[in-house]
Amino acid sequence: MNILVPILLAEDNDDDVSLTRRAFERARVLNPLHVVSDGEQVVAYLKGEGLYMNRAEYPLPNLLLLDLRMPKKDGFEVLGWIRSQPALQSLRIVVLTSSAEVRDVNLAFSLGADAFMIKPADFLRLVEFSEALGGSWLWAEGEPALKRERAKLEAP
Repeated sequence: MNILVPILLAEDNDDDVSLTRRAFERARVLNPLHVVSDGEQVVAYLKGEGLYMNRAEYPLPNLLLLDLRMPKKDGFEVLGWIRSQPALQSLRIVVLTSSAEVRDVNLAFSLGADAFMIKPADFLRLVEFSEALGGSWLWAEGEPALKRERAKLEAP
């Protein structure tokens, strides 16, 4: 049985969030999309703390689309924290950012990003990117790989 695994989008630009939602609709990506707007919210979501404590409403994602330039904690800090958490080792992380700087690409991969994508310049390319996500990035047989128990993750 196929399960529509949730996607977590870490993006602080409301226009980019709206475009992503529209692109997912156009590409027929049916997976639930949860959005957080800063790095501290990413950590709180993944820990299941505060607003995100109800795992039925805010399930652990199998894919994180991570912007690098966010308030409070940037994407690099978030990447480092995630990869230090044993319960989150199988979380797939695609850095989706406007930065094309080689040092950002290298640092993101060294911190554990699975892929690095520059935000598409136009809507049709964003739809193509969304369609590509519909392949092995989102397809799962059975329960998603992340641990589902309510274990307390290590503090940052």
